[in-house]
This record gives sequence, structure tokens and C-alpha cells, in this order.
Amino acid sequence: MTRAVPAFPPSFSWIQIVRLGLVQTALGAVVVLMTSTINRVMVVELALPAIVPGGLVALHYATQVLRPRWGYGSDVGGRRTPWIVGGMAALCLGGFGAAAATALAATHVAAGLALAVLSFLLVGMGAGAAGTSLLVLLATGVEAGRRGAAATIVWVMMIAGFAVTAPLAGHFLDPFSGARLVAVSGTVSLIAFAVAGLAVAGIEPIRTTSAATRPADRPPFRAVLAQVLAEPAARRFTLFIFVSMLAYSAQELILEPYAGLVFAMTPGATTKLAGLQHGGVLAGMLFVAGVTVFVGGPVLGSLKLWTAVGCALSALALGAIAGGGPVGPDFPLWAAVAGLGFGNGVYAVAAIGSMMALAGRGGEAERGTRMGVWGAAQGVAFGAGGFLGTLAVDLARLVAAEPVYAYAAVFALEGVLFLVALLISLSVQHVTVGRRQNPLTETASFQLNPGYEAR
Repeated sequence: MTRAVPAFPPSFSWIQIVRLGLVQTALGAVVVLMTSTINRVMVVELALPAIVPGGLVALHYATQVLRPRWGYGSDVGGRRTPWIVGGMAALCLGGFGAAAATALAATHVAAGLALAVLSFLLVGMGAGAAGTSLLVLLATGVEAGRRGAAATIVWVMMIAGFAVTAPLAGHFLDPFSGARLVAVSGTVSLIAFAVAGLAVAGIEPIRTTSAATRPADRPPFRAVLAQVLAEPAARRFTLFIFVSMLAYSAQELILEPYAGLVFAMTPGATTKLAGLQHGGVLAGMLFVAGVTVFVGGPVLGSLKLWTAVGCALSALALGAIAGGGPVGPDFPLWAAVAGLGFGNGVYAVAAIGSMMALAGRGGEAERGTRMGVWGAAQGVAFGAGGFLGTLAVDLARLVAAEPVYAYAAVFALEGVLFLVALLISLSVQHVTVGRRQNPLTETASFQLNPGYEAR
């Protein structure tokens, strides 16, 4: 017997979107201790080789390939909230375990590192499960006209988690000891889990399903994954995410050394330069969110347009940075870096908005799997980008007469990657924002009319 499926709300309210953004804030609060504080303690206080925390962070990124499986799990269950809460539980437990492992490594290195490996695996799997289901929930409950703004909100709130946690944790870590590190990490993890749990409480409607769609009747994960990857739009968008995120992250570890070696900037000046870039990212995100929400329409409301604009601006700025090195100190590096940040911000918010819009392609039953595929491409590309960027510089310096030309070649290559991503994005169907849509109605359009094209 088929039971009724209650209608999903036309859209989450702004307050509900902000509440879901608090999950990203909590996630960022735990992760920042892993990538900054624990990384620093391992290298400085414990005198471990830098490759140890580097390998642990790489392990965290490697687990992102499991995102499609987590997404499929939420598809089978029909609800995203349990996966968000469960993922946050694993993330917070892993964060606390990493701190305990670091403290243990001070006296028992082997035992501490073994616990660290398990903890970073938990962090990666927890972040993947919670992050994937959160984006699927947003994709389901946020109308088309608000997706750009929603993407901006959750991204900015994740950054807020970094910005708030790092200085507060630093304050309570002095004078440093292993016990203090465990206590601070445990406190942060408990608060983060409580915030995430309260943020999602009651926000997802309970929906019943027909007997034909019970978990036992659903196809296995491999079949669903193969079905998603067989879709041309899904494949192209996966390739777009991978190539663009590779270009996005490859400059992260080489921009400041480039500014120091070529433009003779002090460490303080290069830190300010990085801050300017992040400020540009925020400005680009807010710009696109404002235009799509308050203007919208077939042109300015097109996520496809803003994705292409973001890629083009990023490529142009990287080309300018590459060409500015041979010019020398007279080149306005600050302006080029600010432009790079702005282009990255435009690209990022449009790409996330597009991801949410395209997640429903082919029906809601595969939303989580589809989002997981794209999340895996994003995580792997981001983790590989920093490493490949530094490797490319080292290889280029073997053949370049001066460091400036090695760095310039790599920045130029990143610009080319953004142009390739732009071309790929133009072949992917996107959704124009600026009109109210019911996500279930939009999904039905894709199911009933295979030739339906999002305008």
C-alpha cells in the first residue's frame, strides 16, 4: 500500500539556511585545530618531520573518495539529518582523538601515530558524511533563486568557524601542555557537536515513502554509482569540479613564497597578501549572491554565466601574476592578487550553487550519490592541488634559469586549467535563478521529461 508523501516546503527560510550554515561553522571549528594547531605541535613541540602531519592531512583528503557511498546511504534512508549528525559525531570524536594522539606521541611515538592515523580517518569520513548530506539537504530545500546566496552563507560560516576557533583555542592553549591540548580539543568538539545537533533539529520534514521505494528494493550502490557516472551532465560536471578545484588550490602553497622570492616581501607582507586574497574571495561570493538574489533573471541570474565569469577572471588574474614576475617590484601584485581572490569567490559560489541545482538531475533518489561524486572530485582535487603546485615549481626550477620563470610557468599553467574548466562548464546544463521553484516539482520535471533542459 502506498502512503502519502507530504509536500516539501517550497524553500527553506533564510533563518533555516543560516541554521544549516552553523553545521559548517561547527565543522570548520574542528578541522582548523587539525590543520593548524595539531600540525604545528607535531612539527615544533614534538620535532616530528613535517611529512608526518602532511601525510595525516593527505589521509583526511583521501577518505573523500568515500563521499558517494555516504551520499548513497542517505539516499537509501531517505533522510539527511541522521547522516549529518552521525558524520559530526565521527568528526568530533576524530578531532578529540587527534589531540589525544598528539599528546601521547610525546612519550610513545608509535602508539601516538597509530592513534593519529585512526583519528584522521575518522575526521575525513565524518566530514565527508556530514558535508555531503548537508549540501543535499540544501539542494532539496533551497529554491533556485536562493542557491547562490545559500552557498555563500554556508561557505562564509565555515570560514567563521576557522576565524573564531583559532584565536580562542590559542588563548587557552598557553602555557602549552599535552593535557591542555586534549582539554581544549575536547571542549571544541563537544561544543561543535552540540551546535550542529541543535542546528539541524526539526529542520528536515519527515517524509514517508511507498513500498516500492523501501531500502530493500533499491538497487545496490555500485549500480547507482554506475548510473550516475553514465549521465553525460554528471560526468562533465565531475570533470569540471576536478579541473577547476585543481587550479583553485594549486596556488595556495606557492603564492606567498613567490611574493617573497620575486618581490622581496617580508613574511608579514606576504601574510597580508594572503589576507587580501581571502578578502577578495569573500567579496566575489557576496557579489554573486547579491546579484542572483536581488536582480536574477535569465542573464544575471544564470549560475552558468557566473561560473564562466569566475573561471575567466581567475585565469586572467593568474596570467597577470605570472607575467608580473619578470616586470619586478613595479608590478601591482596586490591588485592582481585581489583580482584572483574576487574571481575565485565568483567561481566558488557559482559552482556550489550549480552543484546544488544539478544534484536533482535524474531524480531525488540519487541526489546523495550524485553530490557525493562531486564532493569526492572536489576533495581529491583540493588535496592534490597544493602538493602538485609545489611539485611543479620544484620541477620547473630544475630547468628555469631563475625562480621567477619557474613560478611564472606554474601560475600560467593554473590559468590554463581555469580556461579548460570554463570550456567544460559551458557544456554542462545549469539552472537560471530568479524565480521560485518547488524542488520536488523541479525533480519531477527531470524524471518525466528526459529531454528537459534547465534554462
